[in-house]
Amino acid sequence: MNTDPIPHEELSPEISEELDRLALRFRQADGVGMQVLSLVGGQAEDLLGRLPLSVRQGLDRATRRALEVAFDAARLSRGRWRDRPDWLNSATTTAMGAVGGAGGLPTAFAELPVTTTVLLRAIQGIAADLEFDVEDPVVRAQCLQIFAAAGPLARDDGTDMAFLSTRVALTGTAINGIIARIVPRMATVLGQKLAAQAVPLIGAAAGAATNYAFTSYYQEMARVYFGLRALARDSGVEVETLLREFRVRAAPPRMVR
Repeated sequence: MNTDPIPHEELSPEISEELDRLALRFRQADGVGMQVLSLVGGQAEDLLGRLPLSVRQGLDRATRRALEVAFDAARLSRGRWRDRPDWLNSATTTAMGAVGGAGGLPTAFAELPVTTTVLLRAIQGIAADLEFDVEDPVVRAQCLQIFAAAGPLARDDGTDMAFLSTRVALTGTAINGIIARIVPRMATVLGQKLAAQAVPLIGAAAGAATNYAFTSYYQEMARVYFGLRALARDSGVEVETLLREFRVRAAPPRMVR
């Protein structure tokens, strides 16, 4: 089987244009997160150091619990509420972040699984918008896979694309396996969020800004992830080929010295 990338000229102009659009979304997704860091001061790596040791040690457990609650709750909510536009999801989590940040770490922790549920439901809505069946267990697992992206407070250099190409194979323990794989990275991401919400005096503002950044970021990652798969489905071009072409477009331009 030939695995050589298809040359650019063999892709139709329409496919090339869509790949360019998706690549631009990918590169621009971290913009709001950088504004959050400007608000709270310091770098993303510094935020985790501000958390009490006991909180840092419990992050993995809290993250796993938040993802497990979100996976079940997001699925159950689909029969009760219709999917909402991206801006409304962002507005909802922004308000929740303000409430979570107003009370410091205790309320921020309580808000964590709720926000994660809204985020996952938003991701499912994007999959449905692109005509994927979110009742399909594989698609729901793929929605969960979006959380393997770097996170909005990480200055991504365009190379963190592994979450786009990870294959989701469902077995009896697949969801637990996906959650276990995501937890270490997601714990770091959520730890940064908690630390931002716990900043004295500006906790509510930081919580609102952080949740807005998180929701915007993961919705953009979902549109890239499922956009590539929708393009493969509708064009007949293999998703692996599109991913290779996407990586070329999404990587930052090299500096010429």
